[in-house]
Order: sequence, then C-alpha cells, then structure tokens
Amino acid sequence: MTISEQWIERADKVIMKTYGRYPIVPVRGAGCRVWDADGREYLDFLAGVAVNNLGHCHPKVVAAIREQAATLIHCSNYYHIPPQIALAELLCGRSFADRAFFCNSGAEANEAAIKLARKYSRETFGPERYTIITAAESFHGRTMATVSATGQEKVQRFFDPLLHGFVHVPFNDAAAIAAAVTPQTCAVMLEPIQGEGGVNIPAPGYLKAVREICDRCGLLLILDEVQTGLGRTGKLFAHEHFGIEPDIMTLAKALAGGAPIGTMLAREKYAAAFSPGTHGSTFGGNPLMTAAALAAVNALLDEGLLERATAMGAYLVKRLGELQAKHAIVEEVRGIGLMVGMKLTVPGGEIVKQGHARGLLLNVTHDTVLRFVPPLVVTEREIDEAVAILDGLLAAAAAS
Repeated sequence: MTISEQWIERADKVIMKTYGRYPIVPVRGAGCRVWDADGREYLDFLAGVAVNNLGHCHPKVVAAIREQAATLIHCSNYYHIPPQIALAELLCGRSFADRAFFCNSGAEANEAAIKLARKYSRETFGPERYTIITAAESFHGRTMATVSATGQEKVQRFFDPLLHGFVHVPFNDAAAIAAAVTPQTCAVMLEPIQGEGGVNIPAPGYLKAVREICDRCGLLLILDEVQTGLGRTGKLFAHEHFGIEPDIMTLAKALAGGAPIGTMLAREKYAAAFSPGTHGSTFGGNPLMTAAALAAVNALLDEGLLERATAMGAYLVKRLGELQAKHAIVEEVRGIGLMVGMKLTVPGGEIVKQGHARGLLLNVTHDTVLRFVPPLVVTEREIDEAVAILDGLLAAAAAS
C-alpha cells in the first residue's frame, strides 16, 4: 500500500463524506505545481479552486505568516488589530468601498452582505423590504442563507425549507431583473462572471443595465467577487471590466494567498447600518489571517500579476481554441483573464480523472465545462504542457 493509500484509508474512517474526493494526497506545493505523499508531481490548473492566485507557498505570504505567528496569532475583535486596519485601508483605497467587515470564508462574506442589505433596507424603507434577486446557475455558498440565494437546485436539495426572500431569474437577462422587482425588493446579488455555473460571461451592457435598474428602483447592488476578485480576470476586481461599481462586494478565496479569510466591502451609506452587536465573527480579521492577506494583496499589486493574468489568459484561450478547432467534442472556449471554461458536448468528469493520471489537475463544473483557473504566475511553457496533456485526453474521450 502506498503512502497516499494509507492516508486515504485513514480518511475513510473518520472524515465526513461531503466531498467526492479524488485519490490524491497533496503534501507540498510550489508555484503552479504540487506533489503528493508518494512524490508524484502535478501541474495545478485548479489552484485550490481559484484560491492560490499567487501560486503555492508564495514566499512573501509564507514570511508574513511566520512573522505574525511568532508575534500574535489571535485576539478578540473587541480590540483594534493593526494588520486588519492596514488591510481594510488597502482594499478600500483600491475600490469603491469605504468600510470592510472581515470573516473567514466567501459564504460568510455573502451572509454578511445579505444581512447588511436587509438591515439597511429595513431601517430606510421598512420591514417589508427584504427580498433579494439572484441569478439562476449562481453559487453563493453553503450556509442556509447562501444556499437559498444560490440558483442551483442541486445545491439546495435536501435542505427545505429554504430561507425565504430570494427570487431567481435568468443570468444575462436585465429585463428579467426589472420584471422581478417589487415593493419588497431590497437588492440584486450577482457574480460578475458565474464560476460554478459554468464560467458564464455576461453579455455586453448587462451589468450596466442592472446597475441602472438598481439606481432607478433604490436597490442595493451586491457583487459576489469571491472567485472573480483579486486579479483572476486581469483586473483587481472583475466588475472593472464592465464599467460599473457595486454598493457591496464580497471577496474571499485568493485574498490571503491560501489562508482562510473573507471580507465584505461597502459604501459608507450602507455600512453604517451595521452597529455594534448586529454582526460579528470570532476569528474574522484576526492578526494571522490579515497579515497573510496584506502580504498577498501587496504581492499581487507589486509583481505585475494583473497584467500577467491578462497576457497568460489570452495565451491560454488561444491554445484552447486550437484544441477546439481540432476536437469536435469541444463546443466553446470562453473566459476573461485566467478564468476560462471549455464547454464540451460530453461530460467532463472522466477527462478530469484521466488528467490526474497524466499529472494535470483540472476541474469540471456544470457537468460539461472544464474550468481552468491556474495560478496567475503560470508561464507559457506550463500552459503548453497542460494543453499537450489535454490534447491527448480529448482525443481519448472522443474515441471512447
């Protein structure tokens, strides 16, 4: 029995089976590569599901964690935390926002956004104004509120009754949002680009039209940038591609280079609705996580990774387009920056599994969309290596 098999056997006895885990046991990572417990090397084009934007174990993040861990790991949010303050200043200074709330994950950030939108609307318009419009095929998290906000039945099943107050309309259809607005509506909540829903890119003018609807109807616009934010699309925030700004935005995944943290950013007008005791998080924004995030965001900005994501994303789309021209089972290649989807005419699960056997970590979402979210430090040579492997995988899938 291999070392990996021993770990898997132990996991099967004690870990809840909430994931369809692959038989891989990563124990070390550097840049765009990880190694398993038996020393096998993998080229990582999943990056912890768009978390490791800086690559694995970026030296500046590692150094920040080591230094902070030796100084102060945690203290209560009853006190002022210097790296938390510095991180809030950095994020607000680079965005539309005036204030930040820190938590531990994207789902918690979205929970905070939902609560803030409802509390502001209740205080401004009255208790009947609480409904939030979200999109079909969206994904906002696994808590009860964010499951209710998510527009995918596969995520919601088994958990009835869902939290009431969410209305789902088709993505990319501004008219559907306008038609769904009622006197009870308080906000619209969207991902600028849908990730789990299949890397769905908004049509030109869609988000501007949504912004106009929100302005006209007095609604808050919440953008879930948990996956799209922090350079993934070649901009610090994906909404910058579309010429709009939200009222509330959520971030997580790549914020701390792999360490768990989330944040909700908001304009002062809306942030003021949160007063002491209305929301909180024991671990949110603690010294260790915010020190890691501060290092990660500064590295993203200082090392030209936004520009790199744009250039490498264009190269990846070009190379995948060559595979589309070669393999009939490839229906479409779509994406912005290094958030790219390859739509297949067949299920992609087996292709992902066979990719593991050849040393390539991929992901399939929405059953038929291969999702490519490699670290932003990826090189043309690594893209060529991944494409060469994928070429063989697509040929084998077509033959079978």
